[in-house]
Amino acid sequence: MALSDFRLMMERCSNCSYCKWIPLDKVASQRFSACCPSVEYFNFNAYSARGRFQISTSLIDGTAEYTDTIMDVINGCMACGACDVSCKVCRYNLEPLEHNIELKTDTVEKGHELPQLKALVENLKAEGTMMAGRTNAGRGAWAEGLNVKDLSAEKAEVMFFNGCRYSLDKSLWETPRAAIEILSGAGVDIGIFGNEEKCCAGRAYSMGYRAEWSDAADQNLKTWREAGVKTIVTSCADCYYSLKRLYAKKGSEIKVMHTIEYIDQLINEGKIKFTKEIPMTVTYHDPCHLGRLGEEYVPWEGTERKIRGQIAIWEPRRPRYNGANGIYDAPRNVLKSIPGLKLAEMERIREYAWCCGAGGGCGEAYPKLASRTAGERVTEALSTGAEAIVTACPWCERSFTSAEGENGVKMQTIDITRLVSRAI
Repeated sequence: MALSDFRLMMERCSNCSYCKWIPLDKVASQRFSACCPSVEYFNFNAYSARGRFQISTSLIDGTAEYTDTIMDVINGCMACGACDVSCKVCRYNLEPLEHNIELKTDTVEKGHELPQLKALVENLKAEGTMMAGRTNAGRGAWAEGLNVKDLSAEKAEVMFFNGCRYSLDKSLWETPRAAIEILSGAGVDIGIFGNEEKCCAGRAYSMGYRAEWSDAADQNLKTWREAGVKTIVTSCADCYYSLKRLYAKKGSEIKVMHTIEYIDQLINEGKIKFTKEIPMTVTYHDPCHLGRLGEEYVPWEGTERKIRGQIAIWEPRRPRYNGANGIYDAPRNVLKSIPGLKLAEMERIREYAWCCGAGGGCGEAYPKLASRTAGERVTEALSTGAEAIVTACPWCERSFTSAEGENGVKMQTIDITRLVSRAI
């Protein structure tokens, strides 16, 4: 789609401000009622989904042009999708997230790029990763010593996709290593591409670099087709979304599962049994890309028309993505099955969870916004009385590890796979 294709949506937005708050029936307190990190931080309507619809209208009409301020408004979106699911509580004829990403794409295609984001994409093209200042060399070092198949030379029923953050951030290697040991121990025939693995490029897509994402996706899909890959498991929520939702747009039919989905399945089948207690209270953070953005992609082609010139409908009926069918139960099932562990929920959970702050390139382009967003979630987690935040994404873990709540207190952050490993 082009930005002009969203014109009718821009006109339909009623300025109801649903894009700024979680739904009223989900609000437990005023303190934790906001949903959009961008408008909550900048406290100006332009930074909301409604504001970005208005900016697009002005750009299309020629009454505004790309300036530094407008570029900050556009790129200050984390592409977390919170505005999207809140908007769709009362209506389904708007696509705020899709529009926000298209607006970013328009800036890139017209040559208006933030230097911080351009550098990440240049690194993707040159080094095969979007980790700033990192190269893809030695990408498979995290798996040294593990009994796991090399998919560049042999076949396996399941491909484990590690992703850039887990592969190139040595401090996080415990999680993917634990994942391989858990799955292998349960009898799963699993393999990796190791040093040959390439970035999924999903972050490029959310930053508006659609062509670069497409090139990377095509390269990956070609490699996987030649290797006969049928099922992919990943411990990274960002990679999960990219491989499950975005790659499906390119026709991929590969089954994609998050590690915690697979672990939940193996527990139910009796292939994983816990022998140790973990006596602590934790709270669970739903990663945006595993939760509200983790729904199955449904292909659609059709047209929009209006009933009596007023009510917009699509023929055939379009799929409705409202975040409700993301991956929420599996991680909670696993946590509740670990002996001695207690789960204390935050106020904003499931499709209405607050973002960790790492998405959409904001961590690199707007570090203060990203830090404030992560700190807000830590504050919410601390309010539950839990001892640690548990999550299922390395980007979330990295965000929370360095963040402080509004009272200056940090909080222990643990990946759910590591908890499982400790309890077996």
